[in-house]
Amino acid sequence: MSSSLFPEDGSRIEMEAGGETHPGVRVVAASAAAVTVSLPRAQVPLAGATVTLRWSAAPRGRFVVSAAVAAVDENRAELRLIGEPQISQSRLYVRGGGGEPVVMTRPDLPDAIGWIHDISERSVRAHFTDVEVRPGHEVALQVQLGPDVVDLTGTVIKASAMRQQVPVRGPLSVEMVALYDPEEWQAKIIRRYVMRYQLLMRTKTAESA
Repeated sequence: MSSSLFPEDGSRIEMEAGGETHPGVRVVAASAAAVTVSLPRAQVPLAGATVTLRWSAAPRGRFVVSAAVAAVDENRAELRLIGEPQISQSRLYVRGGGGEPVVMTRPDLPDAIGWIHDISERSVRAHFTDVEVRPGHEVALQVQLGPDVVDLTGTVIKASAMRQQVPVRGPLSVEMVALYDPEEWQAKIIRRYVMRYQLLMRTKTAESA
């Protein structure tokens, strides 16, 4: 892989694994077929998992490529690239929001009402209580973004559950990550909302400094 296409050894990239995004992952060595990365041991993906790598392709956006985890050695992972890196608009990965209501619909199951942790033009991370949802499930999501309501159909890629135990046994808290491919008008609503949200957060940070 040419040096113009992939970052140099020692540079930093972003890795997404299991719905979690890890920025600042260090490139140890790269070739046309594989890349070895170093990151905190708690963030090292399991052998056999599939991850997504992203790095700058300024000013055009970011390179994106999938990779399979071929081997793991303590805080290092050897990743075998799947296909060629593609350039994608950086705006597709801009995330924001938090607390917005979302309704999840699944076949033959009652609707579930939850709230958004963060959202982008291609994915959403949301929390629900006492629901059954697993990776691979197809779900319909109705999201309230300010004055706008967006209906999306997505695929769950991650779902984790934890039951409250203290001070007493309580409900099951479920975090779900879903991917979707919205219509352009829907993506525009999400993009506009996220940008407004980020501007609001920056303004609040500046005022409190």
